[in-house]
Amino acid sequence: MLPLSEVTVVSLEQAVAAPFATRQLADLGARVIKVERPGSGDFARSYDATVRGLSSHFVWLNRNKESIALDLKEPGQRRVLDALLERADVFVQNLAPGAASRLGLGPEELLARHPRLIVCGISGYGTDGPYRDKKAYDLLVQCETGVPALTGSPDEPAKTGIPVADLAGGMYAYSGILSALYERERTGRGQAFEVSLFDALTEWVGFPLYYTVYGGTQPARTGLSHAAIAPYGPYVCGDGETIFLAVQNDREWRRLCADVLGRADVADSFATNDERSARRDELRVVIEDAFAPLDSATVLARLDAASIANARLRTISQLAEHPQLAERERWGTVDSPVGPLRALVPPVTVAGREPRFDPIPDVGEHTSALLAELGFSGGMPD
Repeated sequence: MLPLSEVTVVSLEQAVAAPFATRQLADLGARVIKVERPGSGDFARSYDATVRGLSSHFVWLNRNKESIALDLKEPGQRRVLDALLERADVFVQNLAPGAASRLGLGPEELLARHPRLIVCGISGYGTDGPYRDKKAYDLLVQCETGVPALTGSPDEPAKTGIPVADLAGGMYAYSGILSALYERERTGRGQAFEVSLFDALTEWVGFPLYYTVYGGTQPARTGLSHAAIAPYGPYVCGDGETIFLAVQNDREWRRLCADVLGRADVADSFATNDERSARRDELRVVIEDAFAPLDSATVLARLDAASIANARLRTISQLAEHPQLAERERWGTVDSPVGPLRALVPPVTVAGREPRFDPIPDVGEHTSALLAELGFSGGMPD
């Protein structure tokens, strides 16, 4: 039995942050009932149509869930939501600013009716402060937290290639729900908490924030190289391939010089990380001159033998066929409205536990079954 198999989550969710949080709960066995708009459903369903007609975002975030379609402005359908909440352990919402309260789903109201309920609200900027009413999407929050100012080349900032603000918010919502469930086991009481994408991503920008506040300047954009550690980044080999290596301390630097570059004599010329970071261009010449007679396979073998961290720069297509994923059986199969699909196994691996791969639901697929379960035998109430 999965650890959350007796937990019921009702989620008024859309896009990425809340569905990401609830999918983690569902993967651990929670019953997640996803409340969607009749007809179109979660608007992430229409972000793209690349997975045999389904959205890649939706496929990623919504396995192991049940979908009920409700128009919460209709009194009868709102009664259905109230009936769901009577049986729920957790309620999650990431509606537009103020929308939950306007629907009578504010945390104070919910806890007054359901004292054991855990209420998680996910917002862009929080429920107070000058930005509380601003709409917040992933890229906009990235910009407000300085992420593009840290990412990209020296000449041009760039956003991250994944929705990092949504993911940060979703992960803190997930961990907050787990801690609230644990606390309820001790106290018998539910609680309400909020997570903002802005606060979550600001926490993830912690290193450059402290670096800037106390150092006086923000870390430079250095493309694929580390902003504060050298050598840590891409280097070209003799076959034209680029490999990545990472030196974490001065001992590793000396080992790199002696065992990989064959240039023990240059170690003292770049003895500390501060010296190496300040003289990156000179350092690059030394390293790539040593790599020039060697192909990338030889360089990587030398780095492995010297216990120097290294990697190849892979495309996403190459990641899909990565030997580490294949050898460790990190792919499973999940059903969907368009048939079976490959799906990644959850990252937390527990010996003897089979991962949950229940289907990705169609919009409102479980509405009739849930209405019957809740006692609305005549169908959707008026």
